[in-house]
Amino acid sequence: MSLRSALAAVMFGLALVAAACQPAATPTQPAAGPTTTPVTPAQQLSGEIKIDGSSTVYPISEAVAEEFQKAHPNVKVVVGISGTGGGFKKFCAGETDISDASRPIKTSEMEACQKNGIEFIELPVAYDALSVVVNPQNDWVACITVADLKKMWEPDAQGKITRWNQVNPQWPDAPLSLFGPGTDSGTFDYFTEAIVGKEDASRGDYTASEDDNVLVQGVANDKYALGYFGLAYYLENQDKLKALAIDNGKGCVPPSEQTVRDGTYQPLSRPLFIYVNRKAADRPEVEAFIRFYLTQGPALAKQVGYIPLPDTVYQLALQRFEARKVGSVFKGGPQVGVSIEDLLKAEQ
Repeated sequence: MSLRSALAAVMFGLALVAAACQPAATPTQPAAGPTTTPVTPAQQLSGEIKIDGSSTVYPISEAVAEEFQKAHPNVKVVVGISGTGGGFKKFCAGETDISDASRPIKTSEMEACQKNGIEFIELPVAYDALSVVVNPQNDWVACITVADLKKMWEPDAQGKITRWNQVNPQWPDAPLSLFGPGTDSGTFDYFTEAIVGKEDASRGDYTASEDDNVLVQGVANDKYALGYFGLAYYLENQDKLKALAIDNGKGCVPPSEQTVRDGTYQPLSRPLFIYVNRKAADRPEVEAFIRFYLTQGPALAKQVGYIPLPDTVYQLALQRFEARKVGSVFKGGPQVGVSIEDLLKAEQ
C-alpha cells in the first residue's frame, strides 16, 4: 500500500483520535464519565428506534436494522428516507434517535440542534464512491472530465446547455436529460461542492428526487440521460446503468472499492456517517443497536455496495460512542479531498 493509500485509509481514524479530548474507554468497557444503562439480555430488549436521513446511507442502516431485529425481535427499528438535510431537520427537532448522513453536519444544523438542546455523537460508518451514470445504450462516453460535468451542472447551464453536443462537439446532437438528488440531499451538497466548486450551486432544470431508486429508473429509461448517486444504487442496477470513469486531470478512474481506498477516485470519494442523539444513546435498545452497527455494520455495508472503513476506525468510533464524545470533527459542511492535516487542524 502506498503512503497516500495509508493516509487515506486512516484519516478518519486519526480524526477520531484527535476528537477524543479525554481518554476513551475500550470497546468492551464504557467510559467512567457518562452514566449509562446496562444493556439487558436480548430477550428483554424492547422499544422503538427512529432513524431518518440520507438515501445513500439508507441501505446500510436498513441492513443493520434487519439483522439487529432478528437478534432483538422486541425492538422495532424504523428507517426513513428524507435526505440528509431533511433527516437533520427531524433529528435536530428531537423527532429521531439517529440521523443518516452522506456529508458532515452543517453549521446551521448544529445551531438548530443546539437551540433545541440536542447533543449528537458523530460516527463514520463507510466510504462511498459517488457515481455518475448513463443509460447502457450510451455509446459515446465512457469517461467524463470534471470540467464537462461542471459545464453540465453549474447554475449558468440552466436553460442553455440542453444537448450533449453543447458539452462536447464530438457527442451527439441529442437532448441532455439530467437526473440528480434534491436539495435536501447530502449527495447534492457534496456533488455541487466537488464538481461546481460551491455547495448548493446547481442548475435547477433537472429531474430531482430524494429517492435514488427514482433516479435509477429515470436514467434506465432514457438513452440520453445522465445522473449521479451513491455507488450502492449503481451496483444494484448494473444491468440497467453504465457508470462513467471520472477524469480529474490525472486520467480516467472508475468508481470501485480499490479506487476509493487508494485515493485515486477523486473528487467523488466521500465518507458516510450516522449521528446519534446523545440522550437516546443511553437507552438500552439504542446503545445495543449502535454497538451492533459498528461491529456488524462493516460486513453489511460491503454487502449492500459500500466500502468499509479500516477496522481500526470502527474500533475508534466505538470508543468515541462509549465515551459519549459529542460534536463534529468537521467544519460545518462537505470537505472535498480533505487531508489528514485538515482534520487535525479542525480540532485545534
